[in-house]
Amino acid sequence: MSQTIRDNLKRLLAPRHLAFVGGRSMARALKRCAEGGFAGQMWLVNPQHDSLDGIPCVRRVADLPCGPDAVFIATNRELTLTCVGELAAIGTGGAICYASGFAEAGAEGQALQQQLLKAAGDMALLGPNCYGLLDYLHSSALWPVAHGGKPVERGVAVLTQSGNFAYNLSMSDRSLPVAYMASVGNQAQLGVAELMDVLLDEPRVTAIGLHLEGLKNVPGFARAAHKALEKGIPIIALKTGVSQIGAELALSHTSSLSGSDVLYDSLFARLGVIRVSGPVSFVETLKAAACGNLPAGSSLIALACSGGDAGLIADYAERNHLALPKLDEGQRVELAQVLPSYANLVNPLDFTTAIWGNSDALNAMLDTALRTEADAAMLVLDYPAPFTGERKECDLLLELFCAALVRHSKTGFVTSAFPELLPAHARERLHAQGVAALQGVEDALAAWGRIAHYQSNRQVLLARGESTLELLCPQALNHQGQVLNEWDSKQALRAFGLSTPASVLSTPERAIADAKVLGYPLVLKAVSAQLPHKTEAGAVVLNLQDGLALTAALAHMRVQIGAYAPDVAFDQLLLETMAMPPLAELIVGIKRENDFGLALVIGAGGVLVELLKDSRSLLLPTTDDAIRNALLSLRSATLLQGFRGREVADMDALVAAIRAVADYACANAGQLLELDVNPLLVNAQGATAVDALIRLGQA
Repeated sequence: MSQTIRDNLKRLLAPRHLAFVGGRSMARALKRCAEGGFAGQMWLVNPQHDSLDGIPCVRRVADLPCGPDAVFIATNRELTLTCVGELAAIGTGGAICYASGFAEAGAEGQALQQQLLKAAGDMALLGPNCYGLLDYLHSSALWPVAHGGKPVERGVAVLTQSGNFAYNLSMSDRSLPVAYMASVGNQAQLGVAELMDVLLDEPRVTAIGLHLEGLKNVPGFARAAHKALEKGIPIIALKTGVSQIGAELALSHTSSLSGSDVLYDSLFARLGVIRVSGPVSFVETLKAAACGNLPAGSSLIALACSGGDAGLIADYAERNHLALPKLDEGQRVELAQVLPSYANLVNPLDFTTAIWGNSDALNAMLDTALRTEADAAMLVLDYPAPFTGERKECDLLLELFCAALVRHSKTGFVTSAFPELLPAHARERLHAQGVAALQGVEDALAAWGRIAHYQSNRQVLLARGESTLELLCPQALNHQGQVLNEWDSKQALRAFGLSTPASVLSTPERAIADAKVLGYPLVLKAVSAQLPHKTEAGAVVLNLQDGLALTAALAHMRVQIGAYAPDVAFDQLLLETMAMPPLAELIVGIKRENDFGLALVIGAGGVLVELLKDSRSLLLPTTDDAIRNALLSLRSATLLQGFRGREVADMDALVAAIRAVADYACANAGQLLELDVNPLLVNAQGATAVDALIRLGQA
């Protein structure tokens, strides 16, 4: 994104004046902006009418008194093309293209989209095929229909690839404070990455929510997400379109371990992006971050007026790795003076309904409970129906809790056991005081757990340094490619520091003589790029102790390969010294996803690779610290750490071996299609690759 486009995007996101191009629906859109409080100039452009619904029309874009900061274009695609060029010519800041029929419609539409980009020049362009932009910081609604939001002083920015999702979110009864909501459409010029980058410069944006089907600019997204990590602005992502693409076509085991969705998980984990599973967790997690008062850690002092609610808190807190530190003796003594004898003086604290409506007793309870080292405080509060006349006691407790948070310099949140029992007026009052109003105790504690983990994880990720590295996003290659045989694959990796057994490339005729020089016991393998999986072909024999055993193995292997693959020549052999029994076997591979990245896949290897499916993926380039962390996060990591009295694996050598594979991949990113080291044998003395496969492609 050029600096000029970036500057124009800032005009689009903080407009002084607006224009709407189109018919009667645009007149209504202009009226909604006026009713919503937009104070700047607004124009309606329509070549056929003097006025629409009482709004005077400007006949031509050229007749506008200046280039507007922001324009919504609601015409057909052909007129949209013309209009974009005219707006760019008069110095317009940014335009939103509502029309469809561009790149999403095939080759003809793709050509039109390229013309649209050319016409826009340095003008910021959102869309085409998008619903628009809701800007509640400036009361600017560049949007074709009604919307449910309202002006805010600060809040979250939501970027979505679904206009309907944005519309429904604006209508939801969740009181999410939204600063911006953008439907990004085809992302012809401005996509998720570009919008994130500029939105992060707006100090009133407290978090960013992403509803994604996929990313078009992965390196740009990574740069923006790192910027967010540095600023401490959480990114919450709801990623749809989960699929395992092409696993059955993969040549090696690596592809079956790491599909597209796994790579998105790797990308998000690298950058501290919080991934959620659905719309409710998306909204509640955004609400937990929306006030900007993030918890410093994961401990809570929890308050409820019901033993049942306290039990729910205890269970959901543990599930979401939130600690509930015990009350100290002084707290218990003080609480016993305020609460009835049947109150259970623990955390979570059931303070009972005995002090309901009693300001002095409630304040004494709050001051004692919040005198704690816990990072945050929470209150469970369910409002009864209005006809009960009992809501004023809930309002009182709400105000006292918020005031106590301020007195004790605590961050905190309020939730209800049932989502619908925290009414809008209570949520709005809480958000106005910087306290998150969450709905449903299960969803609330899950959301708070994600935000609390973000805070601690953020420091770890920044120290690890992986997020600062520019991602490799290779261009498409011919997926047929050239397979290197095991000898050539190992030689290529040895050049980057990977340890392999002592070996010699031989032939059936020289095998006995070469074996005497190499020494027994040894391993015999057939060498052929046409046998990527040698075990099934009978092309591997282990632990040969002498020449007689080798002679017999050669004869048997010739027969086996002839039956399995009669077209494969039995003319090259690999003789290797027999490796020591390992503590663990790993698979280390490279998965390429064109235009997304190269992923380093680390997992439990050997014959159990498909059975265990225990793996982690790291996008390249990566760091030694990230590799070590990935290894220790495997379910099978205990095998490396002295399991049942065994030796401890040489972790430094193991990390170095995996680093060698990663370095080879980075150096050959332009042509590497696939790489598989399986198994990598690990013991207390080091790590040795006993099999390897590399596949190279052509552009």
